[in-house]
Amino acid sequence: MEYSLLINNNISLRSKGLNMSFQISISDKYLESAISARAIRQDLISSNIANADTPYYKPRDINFEDALIQEANKEFNTNTKKLELAKTTPNMMSSIDSDTSKPTIFFRDGHLARNDGNSVDIDIETTELSKNNIMYNAAIEALKKDASIFKAVLTASKNI
Repeated sequence: MEYSLLINNNISLRSKGLNMSFQISISDKYLESAISARAIRQDLISSNIANADTPYYKPRDINFEDALIQEANKEFNTNTKKLELAKTTPNMMSSIDSDTSKPTIFFRDGHLARNDGNSVDIDIETTELSKNNIMYNAAIEALKKDASIFKAVLTASKNI
């Protein structure tokens, strides 16, 4: 039996003309999504730093953690209870469901704007850049470790 590790962390097994592939772990697709979202966030924060002197520039960021948690809860069958609003009369409008299944780019508020209207804070941006870089590297290492463990198991079972 011959095996090969594919780029998207699927294992392809070939034996006597039979081709079969399966996913290493169900968490791999979430790691890959987190890695791509972290790369997008890196670009956004870098853009914020580059525009630190641009008049009226507002810093942008991406919120992907909620979307990732929601998708993981669906995959791993964890129940998260949603607090519904109480209706005191039948004529009350129901709550608006925001779609958190997709990452959203938003303007980061809460920082004082300078006289030119720019609200980029270099200290906050560099801190966020460092945190994002650490999380990106952690996701990469987790993906590598998962693949190397599975590859070691396949190599060991080949010798049996």
